[in-house]
Amino acid sequence: MTLYEELVARGLIAQVTNEEEVSRLINEGKATFYIGFDPTADSLHVGHFMALCLMKRLQMAGNRPIALIGGGTAMIGDPSGRTDMRSMMTRETIQHNCDCFKKQMERFIEFGEGKAMMVNNADWLLELNYIDFIRDVGACFSVNNMLRAECFKQRMEKGLSFLEFNYMPMQSYDFYYLYQHYGCNLQFGGNDQWSNMLGGTELIRRKLGKDAHAMTITLLLNSEGKKMGKTAKGAVWLDPNKTSPFDFYQYWRNVDDADVMKCIRMLTFLPLEQIDAMAGWEGSQLNEAKAILAYELTKLVHGQEEADKAQTAAKALFGGGSDDSDMPTTVLAAEQLTDGSIAILDLLLACKLAPSKSEARRLVQQGGVFVNDEKVPTIDVKFTADDLRVGLKIRKGKKVFHKALLQN
Repeated sequence: MTLYEELVARGLIAQVTNEEEVSRLINEGKATFYIGFDPTADSLHVGHFMALCLMKRLQMAGNRPIALIGGGTAMIGDPSGRTDMRSMMTRETIQHNCDCFKKQMERFIEFGEGKAMMVNNADWLLELNYIDFIRDVGACFSVNNMLRAECFKQRMEKGLSFLEFNYMPMQSYDFYYLYQHYGCNLQFGGNDQWSNMLGGTELIRRKLGKDAHAMTITLLLNSEGKKMGKTAKGAVWLDPNKTSPFDFYQYWRNVDDADVMKCIRMLTFLPLEQIDAMAGWEGSQLNEAKAILAYELTKLVHGQEEADKAQTAAKALFGGGSDDSDMPTTVLAAEQLTDGSIAILDLLLACKLAPSKSEARRLVQQGGVFVNDEKVPTIDVKFTADDLRVGLKIRKGKKVFHKALLQN
């Protein structure tokens, strides 16, 4: 099986502009490809996972990845897949986020001379002269065609600003620039980016001739991948300071039954033969599949040691074990107690299990908080210093576990 055939078999390919040429480039290790990342936070989340895994697969086969950070396009926002404008960020914030991204990406791909590159489109977009840009690039775009693009249609009802309307030509210019300066001959992105990607391919052909080799391809589940990055109250981050390895493990351990085999096929590096043998698993076997998924992805992001710890802690919680030493833990100082005790709402805030007292109150009142396996009945419940010295095991909902201790 060729690499391209494997990507298809794993469910990663949705559309290509020239399948024969794209497969040849990838299979022969001759693709210099880019995937874009918006630096809207200081950590990547699991919605980026599929793109990172794809970059790793392709680099292992000799292809060269370019991680394009949208520092320039982030200055105006991206309407794709959104119903509102993004907030503006300073250049300093964008650069900080870029630095954080690279550190996390190094877990997946290897940077260096002749290897993967990270580039920031602020380096060329912010230097453009607007008059020159609209004369040189704007003339290649039909407004009628742009308005038919899905990324703009969904914003038309609420209003699409002229600022956002510039995004497609700017993203298209990225591919044009990377093609000319880095020999980038292939771009990857999600279904929600397809119109922008086609714009880049067409711009290259119009500017450099029909024989210019520039191909596009989309990932089948990129839109679902972005959803995977979201929980009810936030994102599941790759940064261990934002989402602990245990919570990361638990996120994947609790994916829906209908999604577990899809995630194993698309996101892990297990052999397809092994995955195919698991395809018919049902019932309790699906729980085993989820544990495999959680372990493999935690190992990929946080390393084997952290994956082993998370697995051990999970078994202690759900498999009758007693070792919960690797559960996420908050150690409280004596001064955080009032008259030798702490109220449940303050405890949830201290453990960062709720962003505010009103949210903590809602969780308790809806019956979603358990301490030492007992439901917390009211918001008036308090816990003493002696309770904390022994240790409190807090559960929020069905999936989030935390331990609270008192500092010695």
